[in-house]
Amino acid sequence: MPCASRRDVVSGNLFLGETRSQRERRARGALNPTGMDPQMYLELLRAALGQPWLLAIWLGSVAIALVVAAHDLTRGPGRHLAGMMRVVWGLTILYSGILGLALYWWSGRPTITRDDPWRRAGRSVAHCYSGCGLGEMTGVILAVGVFSLGSWGTAGLTFALAYLFGVALTVGPMTQTGVPLATALKDAIAAETPSIATMEAVAISTDLAFAGSAGPSHILYWTSLLTSLSLGLLAAWPVNRLLIGLGVKEGMHDPRHAIMKGGKKEGVIQEG
Repeated sequence: MPCASRRDVVSGNLFLGETRSQRERRARGALNPTGMDPQMYLELLRAALGQPWLLAIWLGSVAIALVVAAHDLTRGPGRHLAGMMRVVWGLTILYSGILGLALYWWSGRPTITRDDPWRRAGRSVAHCYSGCGLGEMTGVILAVGVFSLGSWGTAGLTFALAYLFGVALTVGPMTQTGVPLATALKDAIAAETPSIATMEAVAISTDLAFAGSAGPSHILYWTSLLTSLSLGLLAAWPVNRLLIGLGVKEGMHDPRHAIMKGGKKEGVIQEG
């Protein structure tokens, strides 16, 4: 049996007779008890995402969520929201289905019983997401489906369009209220850049990792894109909460104000 090294004794290593290579193999086994190569996990995930039934379930759930949202935003309490926010929630639900609908119901519906920083951050990230998601989808479709760009080209074009759409969706309403374009652009870049950067870093890297070389004719291409969008939304939510806490962003206004007329609240109900 090999003699224990001084380093083994000092570190309290109980496997004193092991060689260095044996210790390394044992360490890898502790980190990965199944013994599977991480690449195998990725391949299994890709295989699952490439199943037609998964895309069918996703599209079905999105359709149901859109029907519920359309009714609420046109005939329910949501009809009192400003036109821009109705578009924001419509796009958020289009990208993320049930997840987007749940976020709307919890933070953006005019019937919420209370407001807090996390709900404000939820509305803020949805506003950012609606523009960035449109830019990301456009970028991925153009980069892969039209120009056949590589990974770096796809990432660059997708991020550029997501950033452009995300900032534009903030600048537009500001200029409509009389804020000079230069001021609106400066404020939007300062407030939205951390959120957009986080959202797109997660979304783009996830999409590239999951989709691999899949193109628009592959189911994996679309399921990876949809999955990456929702993961980007979730990643940027706490970033928006932090920005609101630091005073960098104010967050979107309390939706309950939309149904206040003559000092009276209409249709306010209790949340479950």
